[in-house]
Amino acid sequence: MEKTLHVLQHALGLDQYGRGAGHRNYFVTDCGTTDWPTCVMAAADGLMTQTKGNAITGGGDVFRVTPAGMVWVQQHSPKAPTLTRAQRTYREWARADNGMTFGAWLKARGAVGAA
Repeated sequence: MEKTLHVLQHALGLDQYGRGAGHRNYFVTDCGTTDWPTCVMAAADGLMTQTKGNAITGGGDVFRVTPAGMVWVQQHSPKAPTLTRAQRTYREWARADNGMTFGAWLKARGAVGAA
């Protein structure tokens, strides 16, 4: 189950907690790879569909997560850890990507009192 969860999350562009934009829905793999049996089993279970590969995919088959697979991912993904206030603030700064140092960004936000 853990391997299936990882493959489906990856196919959907999600993190290990099932979070993300879900900006894609495909997984390309070929017979003989370590992910192949997992994808074939997921397709047999109705969690993915399988389309035979072609020149564009380098011969690898394309697996897509079904709506039932999307529900399965949400049901089986572990709950994300709770972040502290400081961790949330740091991640907000990192997402801002504004070229400021963390300290300067905090001061600009007014989060650090100016003396």
